[in-house]
Amino acid sequence: MAKVKAQRASRPRIFVTQPVSERALKRLRDVARVKVFPDTGRIIPKRTLLAGVRKADILFCLLHDMIDRTVIMANPNLRLIAAQSITPSNIDVETATAQRIPVTVTAPITTEATADLNFGLMLAVARRIVEGDRITRSGKFPGGQSAHLMGSLVFGKTIGLIGGGGLIGKAVARRAQGFSMRVLYWTPRRKSEHEEREAGLTFVPFDELLRESDFVSIHSPLNKETRHQIGARELRLMKKTAFLINTARGAIVDEAALVRALAKKQIAGAGLDVFEHEPKVDRALKRMPNVVLTPHLGSATPEVREAMANIVVDNILALLGGRKLPNCVNPQIFAL
Repeated sequence: MAKVKAQRASRPRIFVTQPVSERALKRLRDVARVKVFPDTGRIIPKRTLLAGVRKADILFCLLHDMIDRTVIMANPNLRLIAAQSITPSNIDVETATAQRIPVTVTAPITTEATADLNFGLMLAVARRIVEGDRITRSGKFPGGQSAHLMGSLVFGKTIGLIGGGGLIGKAVARRAQGFSMRVLYWTPRRKSEHEEREAGLTFVPFDELLRESDFVSIHSPLNKETRHQIGARELRLMKKTAFLINTARGAIVDEAALVRALAKKQIAGAGLDVFEHEPKVDRALKRMPNVVLTPHLGSATPEVREAMANIVVDNILALLGGRKLPNCVNPQIFAL
């Protein structure tokens, strides 16, 4: 019995910031002591996160967790930050690297799920589906040919993909072709003619895309160059009948400028899955009937989350087994 207790005590300690796939957690529990923050309905509070990190050897965190310098420095013996995220956008990788803590991410496997949601937001905001749901639940029924909730046609319209040469942009383009849409795209590095032809994409200058599109869909990565890529000037270039769709990163859009443009009816509406100051959402956006809001649901399908969690586990098991980390964003620490 004493030997069993000693073996359990010697196992590495893993702190998980929210419940994830049970299969993935079982794989971890087979080799480690695992503690999970149990609430799926909210982001882990900072104080609880810090307490968990201090008692852990490995941190299993999610996209929405802010793993800043305070969190990283809370435990000088932390061995790994394993993120269930395609990019480490909310992790202070510089501090982790200085502390010689490897940071791992997952492979880009959210493409189709995010494209589904992107198109869903387009349909929902254009056809006023959320408004229709609300009034139906309230007991109101204007009639099958009432003009009360007139929406915008999606079929045959023009969609413009900003940063649309990547995986998700191309996946949205495939869906748009099923709606006989004209698909424009702009990216700083234009794709080859073969890629454009294969994906059904037409390259146009940035401003032309904004002027001609009925739906402007954002697919840029978030970096210094793309922060506030869509601001007051860009919103003024859009049609008054156009909709802005964002399932990429919130800070790509100047949210204050978007609120003003919507209030002035410079554009027709927006479908947003991401926000500049997540988890906070601007109060004005919440009040606007021509805006559909979802809480960063791009990857929220069982199949995708199962796969993502298991990639995180693969990264953790590689570290514990002394093997090369397959998805490490700061491999230079191993040469220090």
